[in-house]
Order: sequence, then C-alpha cells, then structure tokens
Amino acid sequence: MPTQSVEAAPDTRGSALPGFAVAAIREEGRWRCVRLGSESLVDLDAAITALRAQRSTGAVLGLLDVDDEFFVLLRPSAGGVRLLISDAVAALDYDVAADVLDLLRVELPPDDDALDDAWPEGDMGILADLGLPADELEILVSDLELYPDEQLDTIARRCGFAAQLDELVGS
Repeated sequence: MPTQSVEAAPDTRGSALPGFAVAAIREEGRWRCVRLGSESLVDLDAAITALRAQRSTGAVLGLLDVDDEFFVLLRPSAGGVRLLISDAVAALDYDVAADVLDLLRVELPPDDDALDDAWPEGDMGILADLGLPADELEILVSDLELYPDEQLDTIARRCGFAAQLDELVGS
C-alpha cells in the first residue's frame, strides 16, 4: 500500500474520489453487499448514516477504499461506531481520514519524520466476532505490499463475503 505524501493534492479535499464504498450485511447466516453513495468516500458522517440506514438484525460493516490509498472499516453499534483506518497519515490529505482520527480522538504527531510511514489506527478487534482476530487483522493492515482493495478482499474472504464483494465491485 503506498503511503500518502505530506503535501496535500489541491483537488483531494472535499471532492469525489476513486474507490468504492460498500456495506456488507449479514442476516440469518448469509452475507449481502450493497454499494454506498460516493459521498461516503469523502464524508464520514454520510458513510455512517448510510450504514445505519441498512437496518439489520445482524452485522453491518462498512468498507471504504479511498482513492486506492487507504481503507476505512466502520461498524455501527448502539453506542456509536467502531472504526479502523489503514493509514492514519492519510488524514493530512483526505477529509474522511481526518474525520476518522477525530472520532478516534487521535492526533497526528507534530514531528514530520513520524509522518513518513503509514500506520493503522483504530479498533483492531472490529472483525473478531466475524472470523478475523485482532492480531491477524493488524498483520494484514500493516502489510505495505498490499493495496487497499487487496486488503479489503482478504478481509472479505476471511469473513465470508468475498464473492458478494467481488460481484459488486469486481475487485
């Protein structure tokens, strides 16, 4: 996975981005995936609202592949939302990443050298009950050789909805 540059591209903040936003929903032991609006790639509140609108008795998981640079996992819960971002440094260039860090109450370090390498931030146990333990997710998220769509495909495969995700986004 490529790391973000420290210089923000002039057209990335607040604009439509390449990638995909998907809700994976498990009901009665079966997964289905639905595409979320493209605004979910630039507006975390829009992504959370779209996920909450799915109204399922089972698991609801949001997967955002933002600009082929990083991904975000979201899981609405009664008390809020559980979040994981694959590259915290992306907050320098992308509003949705900055919003994730805000909700996590995480600040980027002031030292520019610390911002040279990507690192994940958030709830590594977000998928533990769906078949992907925290320690394995941490290894996957930390693999800089994989692009975000490849990481999300691996996550989907481990949780059991790879076919549904591939049918929707053709990864």
